[in-house]
Amino acid sequence: MTGRERLDCQLASQKPQKTVVLIVEDEPLLMMTAVDLVEDSGFEAIEAKNADEAVAVFKQREDIRILFTDIDMPGSMDGIRLAIKVRECRPDVEIIIVSGRVRPEPNVLPARSMFFSKPYNTGYVAQQLHRMASNDEP
Repeated sequence: MTGRERLDCQLASQKPQKTVVLIVEDEPLLMMTAVDLVEDSGFEAIEAKNADEAVAVFKQREDIRILFTDIDMPGSMDGIRLAIKVRECRPDVEIIIVSGRVRPEPNVLPARSMFFSKPYNTGYVAQQLHRMASNDEP
């Protein structure tokens, strides 16, 4: 192996990983919109259709750094209860909560979470995703 080949291998292995965002949304079109927003912003998107599925994903993956969840969804808990559980179990995870039906009082939201009403401004949400991801960098 030549020096140049070794350098190419080193560069390939040092490729930075994308910040992982778990999106929890039960409406397929809204899920597609959120996934597009997250991926177009340079992040890796993982999908869950409800809070129960999201909890299972959190148990399997420790690399999730941002939770992006709707409030209203089927299952054993809504998005706010999911966000509170995530804050308790994984305090390092940043949280974005969205809803087109409910506007929660600020004292109901977990610490360091942000709320956006649907339809949300995708540019502003993308800015907040980047801000949250930069808070996570060493």
